[in-house]
Amino acid sequence: MKIFKKILPVALCALAIISCGDDEDYAVGPGTQPGKKPVVANVNANLTALHKEYGRLEVPRLKGTEDNLVLIHYTSQYGLNYMVEWDCVKKSQRWTCYTLDSKNSVKSVSRYYGDPQYPNDPDLPSVYRFAEDPYWGSGFDHGHICPSYDRLCSTEANIQTFYMTNMQPQYNKFNAGLWLKMENFVSNYIKNSNQNGTDTLYVCKGGTIDNASQILVTTTKGMIVPKYFYMALLCKNNQGYKAMAFWVEHRNEDRSTDNLFSYVISIDRLEALTGIDFFCNLPDDTEETIEKVVYPNSWGLKQ
Repeated sequence: MKIFKKILPVALCALAIISCGDDEDYAVGPGTQPGKKPVVANVNANLTALHKEYGRLEVPRLKGTEDNLVLIHYTSQYGLNYMVEWDCVKKSQRWTCYTLDSKNSVKSVSRYYGDPQYPNDPDLPSVYRFAEDPYWGSGFDHGHICPSYDRLCSTEANIQTFYMTNMQPQYNKFNAGLWLKMENFVSNYIKNSNQNGTDTLYVCKGGTIDNASQILVTTTKGMIVPKYFYMALLCKNNQGYKAMAFWVEHRNEDRSTDNLFSYVISIDRLEALTGIDFFCNLPDDTEETIEKVVYPNSWGLKQ
């Protein structure tokens, strides 16, 4: 099952609660229900009346214009795979978000090698697609945002990561170097920290396309090449929540030996740099606390 939803040009605000049991990945509301926790004011939450998935913890504040689509990809075995916000005018994604946990981190299949290797997203209306793959001959890699390696739990999930809506143009030295090192950190973190199977990592990643000063170049085939890339990470476990972000300039050089510590910033700082409101579906008090500061040592990162 696959769907896309156009973001309506309305105020995407709501009251929200983090509910119990199987609903803990969502912020839902407004209103109270018997047996549920009290409503907590959340002035910047996405409006779940448009789609329940908009209330998930990994989903940032939606841009809320008619030029943007939210593409939601599901698999038959694992349910929601990942989500993308697509700018139809710029023909570029703003972000991809997804989760990592003990279930979907299982490696059960091999990487997809099909024809075409990078198919058009079947959920993106054809009018918004590139007529042909614009990456070939551009000098840039098909840079995965939700990595193939993080979706080896099923063939269906892995194929979906190769949709061009889940790509951003990246220099090969960056894609196969520092970006890969960051991706491996994220993948290994959930594997190494998830000994009791309770940790969940909420991930939102992308490249900068909103501001002209943060665009490196636009290729002759119309692709926007971001000048910066980012990762926003939220971890939930038995001890509560913690968050951090990576912010990195997109350069045509190998920096794979760099210490990742030097690229760590707070979520608040990332929001200021990108203009995107991350983890907006958390209750306001929780969001304010965890986004203000970051403790790299708690993530296993040291100077």
